[in-house]
Amino acid sequence: MPTKPNTLSERAVGSHRLIVATYAVLTLAGLGRSSFQVLTKFDEAPLAYVLSVVAASLYLVVTISVALSARKIARLVAVVALVIELAGVLGVGALSIVRPDLFPDATVWSQFGMGYLFIPLVLPMLGLWWLRKAPVAS
Repeated sequence: MPTKPNTLSERAVGSHRLIVATYAVLTLAGLGRSSFQVLTKFDEAPLAYVLSVVAASLYLVVTISVALSARKIARLVAVVALVIELAGVLGVGALSIVRPDLFPDATVWSQFGMGYLFIPLVLPMLGLWWLRKAPVAS
C-alpha cells in the first residue's frame, strides 16, 4: 500500500513558497515604482516616495530572509523586518487617513494598502504566523 504524503509538510512548503513569491513580486513592483518616482518627480511628494523606497527595501529584506528562514539568523531578520513593515503599514495607513495632505501621492502603505488590495496589511501578519509555525534548523 503506498504511503500517504505528509499533507501538513506540503501545506507548509506551499505557504512558504507563496509568501516568498508574493514578497518577490512586491519587491520588484515597489523598487520599480519607487525608483521611477524618486528619479522623475521627487519634489511632488517626497515623504510618499521615500516611504515607497523604505517599503520596497523592506520587501527585499523580507523576501530573502523568509526564503532562508530555516536558518536562525535569517528567521530573526525576517521577524524584525516583518514587525517593522507591519508597524509601517499601520502607522502610514492611519496617518494617510488622518492627514491626507501629507500624502499628495499614495504609497504602498497608504490607507493600509488599499491600493494593493490590502495585501501590504495582511502579508506581514501571514509571514509572522508562518514563521511561528515553521520549523527551525538546529
